[in-house]
Amino acid sequence: QVQLVESGGGLVQAGGSLRLSCTASGRTFSRNDMGWFRQAPEREREFVAAIDWNGVVTRYAESVKGRFTISRDNAKNTLYLQMHSLKPEDTAIYYCAADEHISGLVRIAAASYEYWGQGTQVTVSS
Repeated sequence: QVQLVESGGGLVQAGGSLRLSCTASGRTFSRNDMGWFRQAPEREREFVAAIDWNGVVTRYAESVKGRFTISRDNAKNTLYLQMHSLKPEDTAIYYCAADEHISGLVRIAAASYEYWGQGTQVTVSS
């Protein structure tokens, strides 16, 4: 059974930092693009960041550029999202996702990702 499990969420004050992790089990995603998405209450799920299989190509939403960094450790089958200078508007459930297709396109559409974790809550207080 393929699973993506996120961890590292929590409550942090504005301006603080968190690092999210997403560990895959059941198969390796070392050749697949992966990404982070988030969903705030009563809002659509939105793209945050994505990375190609070897960590060379990354893409970010404009709202997080310069503050968030996506990375991966294929030996550990783990994806990361380092978040700095957090703002209250970053409050959301954060999901990691994996693209089943080995394309290297580093897609930003949620519909392009077939595997999803259960999410981890990030709350930023003002």
